[in-house]
Amino acid sequence: MDEETIRRAFQAYGIKDEITCPQAFEIADNYSIPKMDIARYCNQHEPRIKIRGCQLGCFR
Repeated sequence: MDEETIRRAFQAYGIKDEITCPQAFEIADNYSIPKMDIARYCNQHEPRIKIRGCQLGCFR
């Protein structure tokens, strides 16, 4: 997982404490980052970045 690329992408999108699935998918596509790496980063980041609007209904 390239944490620095994800951090820069989140900064460019103004993401600080929460992200929506559509945003995560867009970042994954635009920066060639695996979606699971984005999810892993959100879960490991302190404080955690909440995932909102999950397309699978897993996160609310």
